[in-house]
Amino acid sequence: MAPNPPRVQAGSFLTLHYRLAGPGGDIINTFNDKPATLSLGTGELSPAMEQRLIGLEEGARATFDIPAGEAFGERNPDMQQWVARKLLNEMGDPNEQYQVGDVVQFPTPDGMGSYAGAVQQVGKDGDGDGRADAVLFDFNHPLAGKPVTFEVHVIGVL
Repeated sequence: MAPNPPRVQAGSFLTLHYRLAGPGGDIINTFNDKPATLSLGTGELSPAMEQRLIGLEEGARATFDIPAGEAFGERNPDMQQWVARKLLNEMGDPNEQYQVGDVVQFPTPDGMGSYAGAVQQVGKDGDGDGRADAVLFDFNHPLAGKPVTFEVHVIGVL
């Protein structure tokens, strides 16, 4: 009789293919590339996605529909912030032309990592609100407050 295949547990080290999609289509899809390797509990996947992996057997394929707001939290209006052009110039190219929809990487305060913000609005001369020299960024996760499809093929469990 064949032994039972290993199952995903908290702290498991996994090799897997996964696809993460929102209403606008795929955000991440490893199925056409090399598989991802990650450890559960290290924050590489959101807790809602990790929870759905627990108990899956090696070799399992599954698709989960995660309700709006559960995978990446609700949208937080405080995460939309105006950033002064002066600060953007210090961090990057002073000649950068920002367009709505651009995603810009910002260094974390400790300089050890980065986080992304999506351009929502570019201040222009004549706005009259003091924001002519600023860009409005949304620092929410692109799937915050949206339903998410999480498809997975567990290749290996250690």
